[in-house]
Amino acid sequence: MLGDIVGKVGRDTVQTMLPTLHEMYAPNFVIVNGENAAAGLGITPDIARGMLSNGVDVVTLGNHAWSRRDIMHFLEEEPRVLRPANYPAGSPGKGSGVFCCRGGGHVGVANLLGRTFMEPVDNPFRTADAVLETFRGKTLVSFFDFHAEATSEKTAFAYYLDGRASVVVGTHTHVQTADERILPGGTGYLTDVGMVGPQDSILGMKAHDSIEKFLTHMPHRLEVADGAAVICGVVIDVDAETGRASHIERVQIRDIY
Repeated sequence: MLGDIVGKVGRDTVQTMLPTLHEMYAPNFVIVNGENAAAGLGITPDIARGMLSNGVDVVTLGNHAWSRRDIMHFLEEEPRVLRPANYPAGSPGKGSGVFCCRGGGHVGVANLLGRTFMEPVDNPFRTADAVLETFRGKTLVSFFDFHAEATSEKTAFAYYLDGRASVVVGTHTHVQTADERILPGGTGYLTDVGMVGPQDSILGMKAHDSIEKFLTHMPHRLEVADGAAVICGVVIDVDAETGRASHIERVQIRDIY
């Protein structure tokens, strides 16, 4: 999985580096979080199509899922782009699905939002229980992108699913954490995978814009930074017969031009 893709810099970096990552790790399945791919806010159908035609198998979203209005109809047509599963019933698109892997087998993928310092959505813990029921009998391998702010909520979510989910990876903060591990029940976990975007930035945005917002508390337009990029991701090996993770490794490559 690759972390939150920020703007054109992030998109170009994925397009440039994904073939190299395929050579390095030979993944059976690739997930990216694309909720900041369109100028740092939301995703468009064309951007999503580009990712899916460039070696990405599933695109997950987050709290900016609805930032681009033209994505709503597209989500009804494209099951490989997932919005958070714990949005209320009737929201466009799907929050989870079971997908074919390269070389055979299947993986269940789900996208959920946290609630601490976030939107008042449905309970992600209870929603995860329901999602796992939809995976039952189809695959033992399951991947949860938990798009959340608080590290405590992310860690609690991972332990709640330990032994039932293969992988729980956090997104949203754009800052890669150094706590990758396999939990006692066999669930691979990383609190936040980080981002793919401009490395000399504040969460992918121009530093000056973000600083002004902190200084003045006034609304301030944020623009995606430019320059060298960083790509953050995580590689996980999962035993398809048990659904348990056997290896987890962070990926971070800097100074990409």
